[in-house]
Amino acid sequence: MRRLLSALLLAAAALVALPPGTASAGTVADYPEFPYPATAYDEPYRGQFHFSPRAGWMNDPNGMVYYRGTYHLFFQHNPHGLAWDTMHWGHATSTDMVHWTQRPIALEPGVHPGDLWSGNGVVDTANVTGLKSGDDDPILVFSGTNGVTVHYSTDGARTFQTFDRGRKVAVPSGTSRDPHVFWHAASNRWVMVVWNDGGGNGATFYTSPNLLDWTYASRFAAGWFFECPDMFPLAVDGTGTVKWVLADASGEYVIGAFDGTTFRPDWSAPQRMDLGTNTADGTFYAGQTFTGVPDGRVVQMSWQPGNHGSTWTGDQTFPAELALKTFPEGVRLTRTPIREISTLRSGGQAYSNRSVSPGGPLAVATADTYEVTAEFDVAGATASSFGLRLHTRADGTYDRAVGYDRAAATLYGRPLAPVNGRVRMRVLVDRGQLEVFGNDGRLSVSDNVNFNSAGTSQGIQAYAEGGAVNLVSLQFYRLGRAWGTGESTLDGNLAGPWSAVGGAWTDTAGGKQATATGDAFYLSNTTAGDFTYEGDVKVVSGTAAALTFRASADGTQHYTANVDTGGVVKLWRPGKEIAVAATPIVAGRYYHLKVVAAGSRIRVYLDHGANPVIDATDTAYTSGRLGLNVFHGTAILANPTLNGTGLRTNLAGPWHPAGGSWTVPGAGLRGNSGTDAFALSATTAADLTYEGDVRVVNGVAAALTFRASADGTQHYTANVDTGGLVKLWRPGQDIAVFATPILEGRTYHLKVVARGPGIAVYLNGTKVIDASDGTYASGYLGVNAFNGTATFQNLNLSP
Repeated sequence: MRRLLSALLLAAAALVALPPGTASAGTVADYPEFPYPATAYDEPYRGQFHFSPRAGWMNDPNGMVYYRGTYHLFFQHNPHGLAWDTMHWGHATSTDMVHWTQRPIALEPGVHPGDLWSGNGVVDTANVTGLKSGDDDPILVFSGTNGVTVHYSTDGARTFQTFDRGRKVAVPSGTSRDPHVFWHAASNRWVMVVWNDGGGNGATFYTSPNLLDWTYASRFAAGWFFECPDMFPLAVDGTGTVKWVLADASGEYVIGAFDGTTFRPDWSAPQRMDLGTNTADGTFYAGQTFTGVPDGRVVQMSWQPGNHGSTWTGDQTFPAELALKTFPEGVRLTRTPIREISTLRSGGQAYSNRSVSPGGPLAVATADTYEVTAEFDVAGATASSFGLRLHTRADGTYDRAVGYDRAAATLYGRPLAPVNGRVRMRVLVDRGQLEVFGNDGRLSVSDNVNFNSAGTSQGIQAYAEGGAVNLVSLQFYRLGRAWGTGESTLDGNLAGPWSAVGGAWTDTAGGKQATATGDAFYLSNTTAGDFTYEGDVKVVSGTAAALTFRASADGTQHYTANVDTGGVVKLWRPGKEIAVAATPIVAGRYYHLKVVAAGSRIRVYLDHGANPVIDATDTAYTSGRLGLNVFHGTAILANPTLNGTGLRTNLAGPWHPAGGSWTVPGAGLRGNSGTDAFALSATTAADLTYEGDVRVVNGVAAALTFRASADGTQHYTANVDTGGLVKLWRPGQDIAVFATPILEGRTYHLKVVARGPGIAVYLNGTKVIDASDGTYASGYLGVNAFNGTATFQNLNLSP
């Protein structure tokens, strides 16, 4: 987290008009938020392969981790304005570090305590924290100012909780921020490095066996060292001696030895890894590297403050692999674009052994976003300067030149000596970004350039001035868009890319929102014949919301099972209503639909009912795409899941809500509410043994409810409460309380045994409450969420 001067904030705010609203703290009930307007990522100067936020302000990359096939990029973020304000942690994911999909907010002020400033993240694969709850390994991120706060996720970074209510696990002297945590294999422990200025600028080191308890180890004092430390080992020349690299926000770095406690630098003064403008209003700042990259590469992204547009401020550099190589001047860090850039390439053109002169520039290609690698013979050149002109026009003007000055021995104005009489330059050109690499990463310059993307301004030339130069080789590729391959809020297990057939489809915190005057479809790339397909659908206004299956790519053929506010569940295909089941359907609440298709037989289930509301046969279509549908109105559709776990329960359906929002995100029931909310089954009981798994995602309480009235105004409820207790209560009365630590993000098994007025509550197999209350003798079974989000699974009534 860099020091931002008030002048910088005012300048950034003045660049473009702010969207409605300013930075604000959220509430537990609306976490995770997703406040963004729709974007096609096509605005002027919007990078097509450089990550930028959908909207709002972005600065430092944070918490960059690889976890089970997915790279997670978190970043400092104000989603409510174009200037720095009230930091959130934004979140994006990718399977290749190239194609990014922005996700809902990961850390939100008002939900997660403390200053949510810069830090990094790690995956606790050995569960040394003891925080694991379920299949996912804990993902920990470290943040905070003037002391370090730990936040963690137990659901694969979908949601985060705060450890020990925000207690600071390490407090360096003076002002401090930007913790960076890594594993030190030789000493078999975790290490944290934090910037602080107690006694002057420097880095303070801590060690830990479990990522939660930290012990002071040492301090590295250096006047040049300021903010956002990053630290990692690299083998010199790929196979030589391993050196540790310690870098700060400006990209200054030193190499040395680190024994798990103390860093001993080889140099008294730092080098710079990138020669862009390395300030908080420049073009390269606050770089961080991913942890856990499977093949051991060290990959970095850095903040580019200089990019801005109508709805966003800031972007990230294209991911670069870092290495240590030996040069005549010594060991230096190199930066080169990661090899995954090949997934963006098309339209390659190659040239070799071309003489370039003032009267004979080489017209390379015409393109908007592209990559050019060129090698020039410096030793035999008579030209005073030569290189690449980018975005040229017919009148001879251009947007930027990347040139080599022979006399000064500089590329793009930065020093670069020829190697064996040659200079090799590589440029990545995006709409608002230019990255220059010289001699295979020995030189790196990250810049922001507002390129003119008009069709008449997309020429590329190799040029020479003051004489001729031999172009030994040149390779050109167009670089495609990195956007549009993932879904921001549409959780589920169907493959993308998704395609819209009619209507307007946008992202909202609850899933995918659609508006249409007639039928509109959103179709995945998953096809199936026989299956179980389920999801949550809500008519916001209008007529119908639905699951679509066995569909053609253009939506002209399909089966669709919908809820219709006319009071029916309907199974239909073009030209035919196959079956209709009358049932009240209201706008404004989610319904859970499940379709089981086997050959010509199609069954439709509503709200976890054990019996289908529709059981029909039709032979028109045997296979096709899975997707979603809205008809004549606005709807939100969520959690489309093929052959998933769903809600495991032996309680009869249909279930119905009494307050709150209830969905099934893959495995189990999820409730969200700012107050008390209930989901009630169709099963009633008097004497009972009722149990299930409950989890407070964020907020206060998750519970089993029993002997309830249909509207939830009368009930008994046994909950786990993050205030540190298990409680048995009914409206107006806390019947019994048992004090015990309860953690957000952890799954607890609750069991209630009720015999007449006697009620016993068990936590994880141990009886913790034995009470008596005779107010309610019988009623419905269900679950309860209070002031936050909670999940429920394996809800069973024993004989």
